[in-house]
Amino acid sequence: MSTMILDAQTVKTMFLAAASNLERNKSWINDLNVFPVPDGDTGTNMTLTVLSAVKEIQALEEVSFETLAKAISSGSLRGARGNSGVITSQLFRGLCKEMTEHTELDKAAISAAMKRATETAYKAVMKPREGTILTVARGMSEKAEELSSDPDLSLEDFIAAIIEHGDVTLEHTPELLPVLKQAGVVDSGGQGLMQLVKGAYAALTGQFDENEIAEHEGSGAALDFAETSDMGDITFLYCTEFLVNVEKPYDELEEYSFKQYLESIGDCVVVVSDDDIIKVHVHTNDPGLAIQKGLSYGSLSRMKIDNMREEHEEKLIREASKIAKEQKNAAEASTLKTPVNKPHKPYGFVAVAPGSGLAAIFTDLGADGIIEGGQTMNPSAEDVVKAVEGVNADVVYVLPNNSNIILAAEQATYLVSDKTVKVVPTKTVPQGITAMISFDEGMSADENLEAMTEAIAAVRTGQITYAVRDTSIDGKEIHENDIMGLGDHSTLLAVGNDIEEVAKQVVAAMVDEDSSVISVYFGDMITEDEAERLGCQLEAAYPDMDVEVNSGKQPVYYYIISVE
Repeated sequence: MSTMILDAQTVKTMFLAAASNLERNKSWINDLNVFPVPDGDTGTNMTLTVLSAVKEIQALEEVSFETLAKAISSGSLRGARGNSGVITSQLFRGLCKEMTEHTELDKAAISAAMKRATETAYKAVMKPREGTILTVARGMSEKAEELSSDPDLSLEDFIAAIIEHGDVTLEHTPELLPVLKQAGVVDSGGQGLMQLVKGAYAALTGQFDENEIAEHEGSGAALDFAETSDMGDITFLYCTEFLVNVEKPYDELEEYSFKQYLESIGDCVVVVSDDDIIKVHVHTNDPGLAIQKGLSYGSLSRMKIDNMREEHEEKLIREASKIAKEQKNAAEASTLKTPVNKPHKPYGFVAVAPGSGLAAIFTDLGADGIIEGGQTMNPSAEDVVKAVEGVNADVVYVLPNNSNIILAAEQATYLVSDKTVKVVPTKTVPQGITAMISFDEGMSADENLEAMTEAIAAVRTGQITYAVRDTSIDGKEIHENDIMGLGDHSTLLAVGNDIEEVAKQVVAAMVDEDSSVISVYFGDMITEDEAERLGCQLEAAYPDMDVEVNSGKQPVYYYIISVE
């Protein structure tokens, strides 16, 4: 039976199905990380953003386009985390603005909503980049506009064609963003958007289990998106990846045929072609079939086959350890939260800190509120709002201290009405510390913002972590478990096997004749003795510079190092 219009109840069901499908694929989306660092979080950020909207939807007593739009727009805005989450919330915002102007949605209305969603999202980003979720959204919007005037096209066929074009646009993202092409991945935010649309389509076509939705409806609480140890319902067991060194004719028709074959034996298919190399990813029950097909185009390399059931069990152990560590850090930092009934003052500060040691440093510098979080735990816009509301000041400066948190912090400025909120665009923890040191209470709010922004531009930051997969970046070969040193703008400064040596190489890459201070913040995987030894070696190597060593207790990164 063909569908020609959507009512509000159907849209609600489609949204819940979209959220469920995104959640099921969030780990895979997280792994589509340009840099092979253990902090891929696009899938998680998008899921938590959508989950916030789901919570609002489930609390609705009456479902109409007006109430549904308000729930989706408000919920996703408050729950927006990370750049991908904020952009997703803006797509929903534009979609919802158009939706409230209709009593039912046909192809023309859906097309108009998609166009408005895309325009809203593009406007929300100061410097939009192509090859991202924005490109995928725009591609689908343009396809919707092209097909919307066909009176004989059902909504099922209409959305299917949009999805097909979205997949093509997504596959093209590496050609628009060189870093994606170099890493051999498609844009993770774009992939997240495709999973949302595909989930909605599954509900429209009856491919989604209605009971999965029904059991959560009316609870007024968030869906339980936690991983489960029961993997009995997994369809395809083996995650299979390899590269094909093309030795036989391989054109667009062959690529399409190859993808169609892989989709016939599995799911989560990614095929990215780059000159004489084909990057292949597929979940299947028979890896041999995928490998055999790949061999028909040329020789294979970098083959990797993982049993996802075993991986899942190992992940549960790692997650349990991580949660325990985060709970410990949270307990240590709990005394650093904003006290109640603090005296009123003209200026206040809220800082994001990824570890209890760093939180203590910000508190000592005068921060009134601490938001626990960072690269692996991006706080939401609502988290920022709550922290700001806890500061008894006329003007509150927010220090995101991470480039992936700045957009969420800026969204929070629109949600606070009783005080002025100013976001200092700090992209690293050392920049946040410098910003606070640069503050002058004798200056105006805007003068201070300008001074702090100018001061952080002189801070160079290096972060030491480990690689979670093999890749090649900036001409450097990286292997799983290698130690990496990343600089500002995610520049790869050093790669090696020894944490201390990589840290010293990173400092050497950042120091110049104008440098005077090196600050080292060691994480929860480094002992104080190890950190002090590194500090002594840096003092010996740079006798004319001050070297400071501090306990940051941050996860993921062995060291965060700044040079000023």
